[in-house]
Amino acid sequence: MSSIRTTVHESLPYVDPEPTEAERAAAESLIATEQEYDASSTPAPAPITSITPNFSPLITLELERIAAKQPLAAIDLSRYEAADPSSDLSDPTSLQSTLSRAYAAATYLSGRHAHLQLLDAYGKNAWLVGNWQLEAELRALEKELEEARKEVDVVNIQRRRAQGEVGGELKGLNDAWRRGVGRVLETEVATEGLRQQVLEKQRG
Repeated sequence: MSSIRTTVHESLPYVDPEPTEAERAAAESLIATEQEYDASSTPAPAPITSITPNFSPLITLELERIAAKQPLAAIDLSRYEAADPSSDLSDPTSLQSTLSRAYAAATYLSGRHAHLQLLDAYGKNAWLVGNWQLEAELRALEKELEEARKEVDVVNIQRRRAQGEVGGELKGLNDAWRRGVGRVLETEVATEGLRQQVLEKQRG
């Protein structure tokens, strides 16, 4: 496979004339014929048969829960709630459970309170800094896009200029090639005529 840098493209949009309607129709007809041939020669993909899913029991239970629209009860949220003062505090087991839930709720609420304070104090600035960084990245990308567009414009201008400079020479070479081909054909016709004359004289 040749490299893009060494590939020679035969497209000369600034030298070659635009194709006529008949030429364009002929080209589109050839393309359509080729596509029909490819479609007929390519075997059709095998039909996809129905696949029976094979889920694990946990996934099956979760799908059934979703189908029944039941809430997810994977986390016990009661441990983060305040203790019920009406519970029996005379029972050591109940007291230990209540105290454990109270510790968990206090730790959670303390952390939550600290996070809310940090968010209130620095959240706005962090959001503004994040927006500033995104805007800087956007400006950098827009600058790269503009530079790429300028490079494309410069390449197109250079291409137009280069093809314009050699356009006359290319047309002259094309005409000379056509005349050369015509002369070759004329020479071949004349040679064939002489050959036929020689053969007739040899027969006579």
